[in-house]
Amino acid sequence: MDEFLFAFLNGEILREAWPILWQGFLYTLALSAITVPLGLLGGLILGLLSTSGPRAVRWAAAAWTDLFRAIPPLVLLVFLYAGLPFAGIDVGAWGAVAIGFFLNTGAYYGEVLRAGLGSVPRGQMEAARSTGLSHGQALAYVVLPQAVRNVLPDLVSNTLEVVKLTSIASVVALPELLFQARQAQNATYNATPIVAAAVAYFVLLWPVVRVISRLENKR
Repeated sequence: MDEFLFAFLNGEILREAWPILWQGFLYTLALSAITVPLGLLGGLILGLLSTSGPRAVRWAAAAWTDLFRAIPPLVLLVFLYAGLPFAGIDVGAWGAVAIGFFLNTGAYYGEVLRAGLGSVPRGQMEAARSTGLSHGQALAYVVLPQAVRNVLPDLVSNTLEVVKLTSIASVVALPELLFQARQAQNATYNATPIVAAAVAYFVLLWPVVRVISRLENKR
């Protein structure tokens, strides 16, 4: 038991590693604050193009969605960070993360929003237009709110996955939580920092899990 506590729950090592773990936690929050809105923006664009654009545009949006859902996000991130410089394009670590998450998570959000938009009866748009609203106004004020409400549990669940996915930012040397925990582990030869990172992720994401459960129970 003592060996287990020393290897995984070492208070002294946790105190030493806490400053860089806290810094990593703040980076994870910052990454989440950037990547989630970018993914939602990309998803909204794809969702709208997939449901209301001309047939050629809908096919192009579907192909785009399939492409970036099929490419592993880690491969995409490495390509943007380490591959593009060979073509003279250096987007940097933050740029690689922003572009990569916009493309990858946007594709997943796009599928969710496409389903939500498709679940709204066509008559809702026609009724809104008959009141004098423009197409854009009817979409923004009538159709889109209903679509989001219909797929809200899936949107929240996808957001949970996006936050967890920010851990791959360590591959481009952004010092998020997992990166810092691994640095501390390598310095101390002890697994306590990794356990602390796991607890931090749990504290951050458990409220979201509970929200998902409540939303699913209300379906």
